[in-house]
Amino acid sequence: MEIKVLGPGCAKCKAAYKVVEKVVTESMPEAQLTKVEDIVEMMSYNILSTPAIVVDGEVRIKGHVPTEAEVRKALGL
Repeated sequence: MEIKVLGPGCAKCKAAYKVVEKVVTESMPEAQLTKVEDIVEMMSYNILSTPAIVVDGEVRIKGHVPTEAEVRKALGL
């Protein structure tokens, strides 16, 4: 599973990455987690607000810092 956290590096984006990282570390260490700060790549996902969580190419969460429960649901856990 490929998981991307999209965001330019703002406080909310960093917080979202930490939440996702915690869930991935605890529940699915085999998943590939990356942080995307490149504006061109972020625009390719057609999002208007960050942070955004992308799972296997599909935007699952956008516009707010997710809770651990939201991340687990988005990952199908």
